Amino acid sequence: MSIEFMLTTLVIVATPGTGALFTLAAGLSRGTKASVIAAFGCTLGTVPHMLAAITGLAALLHTSAVAFQTLKYLGVAYLIYMAWSTFRDKGALTVPEGSEQSAYSARKVITSAVLLNILNPKLTIFFFAFLPQFVPTGSPNALARMLELSAIFMLATFVVFAIYGVCAAAVRSHVISRPMVVTWMRRVFGVSFIALAGRLALQNQ
Repeated sequence: MSIEFMLTTLVIVATPGTGALFTLAAGLSRGTKASVIAAFGCTLGTVPHMLAAITGLAALLHTSAVAFQTLKYLGVAYLIYMAWSTFRDKGALTVPEGSEQSAYSARKVITSAVLLNILNPKLTIFFFAFLPQFVPTGSPNALARMLELSAIFMLATFVVFAIYGVCAAAVRSHVISRPMVVTWMRRVFGVSFIALAGRLALQNQ
């Protein structure tokens, strides 16, 4: 494993995006446990993209405009749904009460986190272009090497996102005790989801 790979990986996963935003929202609304669950869900959502890149299925998305556009607009629609749910007090910044802190709530967090990353076709293209750069041409262990790099990338994603979420959870009590702050945070996160949806909609292969 090269220093270049580690530095590139850290820069990529630390750059705020959909997953980081959702993890922050989970930490602010539901606390430390939910933020870690969200980080795990976002990490889990990268698995299909990595497998697609490793097995060569990413080439289909890269060459098929229909496949890429279909997955892209599904992602846009889901981000808009997340924004709408957040504005309606039923999304990422919903503050659960008492018994709502249940297994159902955890499943809801992880399902949303996984879907956010699965419905982003750019991740497949990214891994298709990113991973081979760190595998020597003609290497007899290319598959094993790509699996190793993928595992490291996933671990870095989980750790960085969890740190984001735990830091957000640390100030949770100061946020949820102020209804006006919660309202404005909800608006900021809702608008952010819309902005991410717009950015995804404008992306090309």
